[in-house]
Order: sequence, then structure tokens, then C-alpha cells
Amino acid sequence: MPVKVLSALLLSLSLCLPAWADEAKKDAPQTYYHNLVPALIGNLADTGKRLRFFKADVALRVSGSEAEARVKHHEPLIRHQLVLLFSAQTSDTINAPEGRETLRQEALAQVQQAISAEEGSPVVEDLLFNNLIIQ
Repeated sequence: MPVKVLSALLLSLSLCLPAWADEAKKDAPQTYYHNLVPALIGNLADTGKRLRFFKADVALRVSGSEAEARVKHHEPLIRHQLVLLFSAQTSDTINAPEGRETLRQEALAQVQQAISAEEGSPVVEDLLFNNLIIQ
């Protein structure tokens, strides 16, 4: 008799596990990727060379829909900061693999600093290049 009661108890508990897992997922903040559309386009700071352009498709990683709404609200400021940063680069810097990573980190720092000045906290967790073209 005790074995039947124990097995019934275990079966009923196992049926509740998916509901508990769904509840835990609801509490965890979701990750969102906000693409800056249209792509950022501008001139590079190559002096003494022919005119060169950049095109950057950028995505910003945030946690939660509220953070994404803040990023959307401040998108003009973010775009401005990134265009100024990219326009100050040279093609030699961007073409080097370590140069692109350094640029990505600088761009993330600038975006976080700009949003922190407006919101009081850096909402953006990461910045990703979906595409970075030099022509």
C-alpha cells in the first residue's frame, strides 16, 4: 500500500514541474536585440587618400522590453554618437581584426555613457556588428 501512495505522490509532483518551470521563465528578463535601422553610413577620416565610406549594421542587446523601449526612445542620440565615432576612424584601423573589436568596445562604451547620462544607468548590455563594410 505505501508504494502505491508514494508513486501517486511522485506522479502528481512531476505533473506540476512544467508549470513551475514556465513560471520561472516568466520571472527571468528576456534578451532583446534592437537593430539600428537604417544602417549607419558615413565618411572615414582617411587623410591624403581617396574618399572612403563605411556602412555599419548595428544591433544592441538589452534585457527586457522596458530596456528596449528606452533604447528606442534614445535611438537618435545613439545613432549620433556612433556616426561620430565611426567617422573618426581610418580604413586601416577598421580593416584590422583587432581594430574592429576595439571599435566595437569603444562603440559600446559610448552608447552606454550616452544612455547613462540620460537614464542614470547603462541600459545596453552589448553592441554587435551585423555587418561592417568599408568602401
